[in-house]
Amino acid sequence: MLAASWLAGCASLPPGSAYPRTPSTALAEPEATKVGRQFTAAAHEHGDMAAYRIISVGVDGFLMRMEMINTAERTLDLQYFIWRGDESGRLLTDALIRAAQRGVRVRLLLDDGETVPGDEQIFALAGRANVEIRVFNPFAYRGHNRMLRAAEYLLNHSRLDHRMHNKLLVTDNTIALVGGRNIGDQYFQIDPESQFADDDVFVGGPTVHELSGTFDQFWNSALSIPVEALHAADSHARHHKADSGKVNKAGFDYQSKLASGEPLAGMVAGRLPLIWANAQVVCDSPEKKQAADRPGAGSIMYAPVAHAAAQVQSELLIVSPYVVPSKDELHLLEDRSAHRVRIRILTNSLESAPELSAHSGYMHYRTELLKDGVELHEVRSRLGNSRGSGQTSQISRYGTYALHAKLYVFDQRRLFIGSMNLDQRSRHLNTEVGLIIDSPELSRETAKRFDAMTLPENSYAVYLSGDEQSPHLLWRTVENGTAVEYKNEPARHAWQRIEVNLLSLLPLDSEL
Repeated sequence: MLAASWLAGCASLPPGSAYPRTPSTALAEPEATKVGRQFTAAAHEHGDMAAYRIISVGVDGFLMRMEMINTAERTLDLQYFIWRGDESGRLLTDALIRAAQRGVRVRLLLDDGETVPGDEQIFALAGRANVEIRVFNPFAYRGHNRMLRAAEYLLNHSRLDHRMHNKLLVTDNTIALVGGRNIGDQYFQIDPESQFADDDVFVGGPTVHELSGTFDQFWNSALSIPVEALHAADSHARHHKADSGKVNKAGFDYQSKLASGEPLAGMVAGRLPLIWANAQVVCDSPEKKQAADRPGAGSIMYAPVAHAAAQVQSELLIVSPYVVPSKDELHLLEDRSAHRVRIRILTNSLESAPELSAHSGYMHYRTELLKDGVELHEVRSRLGNSRGSGQTSQISRYGTYALHAKLYVFDQRRLFIGSMNLDQRSRHLNTEVGLIIDSPELSRETAKRFDAMTLPENSYAVYLSGDEQSPHLLWRTVENGTAVEYKNEPARHAWQRIEVNLLSLLPLDSEL
C-alpha cells in the first residue's frame, strides 16, 4: 500500500483520470419548469435582480434541502465537502433516489478529504438511472484505515492537500442554496453530542445561473472523477432507508413541516418574504493552485471579498469558526482599524472548538489582533440564551454548541455568505464559493444575530491585560447572571488546554 501510495504521488492527476466521461451542463431552459417560470417572471418585475433569504435555523437547512429535492422537475446539482452517512444524510439520499425515479437528472459532486466509515452509503446511488456521482481529487486508497490514508496523504501531499470546500445545491437551474453547511446531523443541529451553527442563503432568479456555471466548471474538471473509476469505491456501499427519530427528538415537528413543504412553500407562495437584490458570485477555480501561480489561469474568490472589506468605512463584522489569518488578511484588518473602522470577530472558544489544531493556530494571532483594535468574541459551548443560535432550547441544554458559519457584514449594507473561513487553508488550499449581496436588510438581520451571539451570556469577550512587554489575555462572560473573568483560557477540561498548547508549538498555520 505504501508503494502504491508513493506511485500515486508521482502523478499530478488523481486516480481514474483516464476514465471516460461525458461533459454536461446545467438545465438550458429553466423557465420550462413551474418554479422556473415563476422566478423568471418575478425577476423581470424586480429589474432582473434575484431573491434571497438567509436560512439560519439548522433544521430549516435540512428541510430546505429535502423540499428543493422534492420540488425538482428536471435537474438537481449538488456539491458538498462532506456528506455524512447518518440520519439526515440517509434521508436526503432517499429523497435523491425518489427524484431520480421520477426522471430528474441528479449530478452529485463530493470531496474526498473528510470521509469516514458509513459515508460511502451515498455511493450506492451510483449506477441508478438518472444518477451520476463524481469525487473531487480522490485518494487512491478507498478504505478507512487511518494509517494508510495518512501515509498516502503524506506521500502525495501536494495534490491531496487541495480540497473542494464548496457547498451548493441547485434545483432546475432556478433556485439554489449556498453557504457553509455540509450534510450531516451536526450541521442541522439535531445531534445532542455536537451541533455546528451555520447559515445558508436561498437564491431564486438570475444569480442561480451563475452558481450553476461554477458547478459545471467543477463537474467537468479533470479533478472530478466518476465514482465508477475508483476501484472498490462502492464494493461495501449499502444504502439503508433512514427514519427521522433524531430530527423529531431535537424539538421539531419534522414530519408536519415536511408535509406542508415549509419553509420553501412559503417562499414560493410569498408568505415568507424574500429580499430582492443585486449580488456577486465569488468562487475559486477547481485548479486553484495553478490559478494562484499563473494570473489569468482561473478565479480566486479572496480578491473580491478583500476588496469589499477594504471599502468599509465604519464597521466590519466577521463570523468564522476558524481564525488563522494570512498576512494579507492581517494587513487588511490592520489598515481598516487604522482608519477607525470598528472590527468585531465572532469565532469559537477553546471549549466549543471543533478542531483543536485550528484553535492552536488561532492562539498565535489573538494578541496581535487585539493590539490592532479588533474586538474578539469567542462563543461558549453552553449558551445562556439560544435566541439567534439556530437551535432549540431543548438541544441547547446539552452544552455542545459550536460555530461553523462564514459571514462578513460590510457597513451593514453588504453581506458575504459562503464557505470561506478566515484561515490560511481557505485562503490558499481549499476551493470555496459564496455570494456578496448588496442588501442593507440582510446585512442588518445578520448584524442583529451577531449582537445576540456576542451577548455576555453567550460568548467570552477577550481582552488584553498587563503592559505592552508582557500582555496576557482575559476572558469575560456572564454565568447565571453574574459577571465572571477568567485569567486562564476556559476549556472543557484540563487535558483540552494541555493538548491545544502542545499543538500550538507545531508549525501548522499554513495548513489550518
